[in-house]
Amino acid sequence: MERLFAGESILPIIFVTGVLGGGAAWLSGRAIARAWRPPWQVAVATLLLGAAARFIHFALFQGELLSVASYGCDALIFLIVGLLAWRTTRASQMVRQYPWLYARSGPLSWREIVQENERGRC
Repeated sequence: MERLFAGESILPIIFVTGVLGGGAAWLSGRAIARAWRPPWQVAVATLLLGAAARFIHFALFQGELLSVASYGCDALIFLIVGLLAWRTTRASQMVRQYPWLYARSGPLSWREIVQENERGRC
């Protein structure tokens, strides 16, 4: 863990990467999904969030600014959180906007509703 985050202590890592960055990644993923944008835009947003988190680590907690490993770890965490938010929001959108077509089949997915008159079709 020390090599990954360039000798920073655990509290700044949890605060900046977990709370601030994770929250921002969740809100970014949700906003991108609400605008009906594709998931690759979440990846672009999380790369920028990774750079912002690296700067906060540097400016407030004397972390290393140009640490590729730390940036990659931050960006990967943000990507996972952002895509999770995108998918949960998209599942809610599909079920809420098209209730005659789709039903919720889990927190991240939806399924197509089979109509009574379509069951007999081949």
